[in-house]
Amino acid sequence: MGFTLFPKEVKFFTLFKEQNRKLIKVAGILDDIFHDFEDVEDRCTRINIIEAEANTISRNIALELSSTFITPIDREDIHQINITQEALINIIKAAALRIGFLGCGEVLYPSRRIVHSLKIMVEEAGQVLDKLSKGKQAHEHIEVIKNHKYECEMLMMVGLGELYEQPPHLDGEMATVLHIIKWNHVYGRIEQAVERAERLSDVLEGVLLKHA
Repeated sequence: MGFTLFPKEVKFFTLFKEQNRKLIKVAGILDDIFHDFEDVEDRCTRINIIEAEANTISRNIALELSSTFITPIDREDIHQINITQEALINIIKAAALRIGFLGCGEVLYPSRRIVHSLKIMVEEAGQVLDKLSKGKQAHEHIEVIKNHKYECEMLMMVGLGELYEQPPHLDGEMATVLHIIKWNHVYGRIEQAVERAERLSDVLEGVLLKHA
């Protein structure tokens, strides 16, 4: 291929949307795990496969960014959208692995509600990304994300409170302590995922404001 002074056109939003579809898939699988706690190992395997595919997309975005002169939005914004979606997928994977392999027993109700809200936040972020690619505003989707973030904060407080104040009747004190430790790990990863989903929303909202 000969040299050209004209920069190639890179479909960054196409790559972002492809990455976001992977994100929505893993969030949906995590929601399934917390909903019925069946086929957990198979579902974790599916998340691992999707996460590997998403890592390839993330590397492609980074490579294209490093070799592209003209970009549709600020280079830093492209970088932030990329790394935030990638990090969120990785955190969801970590949450799935912990609930799957720590032997946490019955899924606690607040965690189920939080994970479902996380799924909605991710789906709404996908809507924001789509509106951004079309030069449209997405205030209603941003508002939904923020409302679910506030709900998750309240549910997290309730969940941790129940975990410490009314531990389950397990076989011995050590079993109860282990139960609390395991669920602390799970809640920690879920909380990180919710915070990263809000971060993604903030990044996208910032880009929307720049191009309003």
